Amino acid sequence: MITQLTPDFASTFVRLTIGHLTREYPNKLDHVMAGPADVQSPSALHPIFYGSFDWHSCVHGWWQIMRLLRTYPDLPEAGAIRDLADKMLVPEKVAGECAYLEQPSSRGFERTYGWAWLLALHHELSRHEDTRWATALEPLARMFAARFHDFLPKLTYPIRHGIHSNTAFAFTLVLDWAHAHDKPLAALMADRAMAWFEKDRAAQAWEPSGDEFLSPTLMEAMLMSRLMDAPAFAQWFAAFLPDITDGYPECLLTPATVSDRTDGKIAHLDGLNLSRAWCWRGLGAKLTGNASLQALSAEASERHLAAALPHLAGDYMGEHWLATFALLALQGL
Repeated sequence: MITQLTPDFASTFVRLTIGHLTREYPNKLDHVMAGPADVQSPSALHPIFYGSFDWHSCVHGWWQIMRLLRTYPDLPEAGAIRDLADKMLVPEKVAGECAYLEQPSSRGFERTYGWAWLLALHHELSRHEDTRWATALEPLARMFAARFHDFLPKLTYPIRHGIHSNTAFAFTLVLDWAHAHDKPLAALMADRAMAWFEKDRAAQAWEPSGDEFLSPTLMEAMLMSRLMDAPAFAQWFAAFLPDITDGYPECLLTPATVSDRTDGKIAHLDGLNLSRAWCWRGLGAKLTGNASLQALSAEASERHLAAALPHLAGDYMGEHWLATFALLALQGL
């Protein structure tokens, strides 16, 4: 089984994704219509991110191919990636995306999953030697950062379920961007996360729900591993999952069963297996002082990868997004 990303596997991911970044239909819009003038096509509403079935999947599809371009610059598909970026990631198209956000009806657009992926994409672009794409996208990134600044003080309670608005997932995606581009946002996120999660103990992990693609339990732990130093995190994790080395909660160590990959919601469970693999690998890397936990983490990660990697393609309900989560599982952020 593949447990490490290779150039051949990277090419496979790119080929799965690059074609649907500009595939407009089928399309599931997150769009409020205030009148007849708002009845427009996806590409009219979103000059860049109109493909991949929905806006956020298109954004993280771009993150995926740009990450692979940077880490594997000699891929056979590298020229096609650069050509598409030169065509799409340009100031005039970014201005169109910004204009959509400026509409009053777009206040809650893609909160917070799409916000976080857009900032992760901008952070990835900022790491490229050629900074033109990052410069072009920065106005949109700044708009979403401003939304985080406005929203987080109002968010009395974290969102803990395992779908798009999960708070721990959004924070995990955004932290690297915030540390590099908006240190007050990084501080705000750390402050809110510690207030919400620092005292959590003995997680029962009643999961998965039938259409989750994130583990609420493991995503919380993943975020805390990024906010605490290794000794403090080891102490927190021991209290948060005190019986994990004895195999409990068993559900966190057992891949989800996917009964119908043509059903977009049920297909989320393939993503759950991939995101759990990412979390277990990341947690193992932080729990370096505990050989039992490291072994458990590695085994759980491999088990979840084995359950999901054969199913990245075959039906568009999974194919339009799963390769991104496979990349997370194999390479991390």
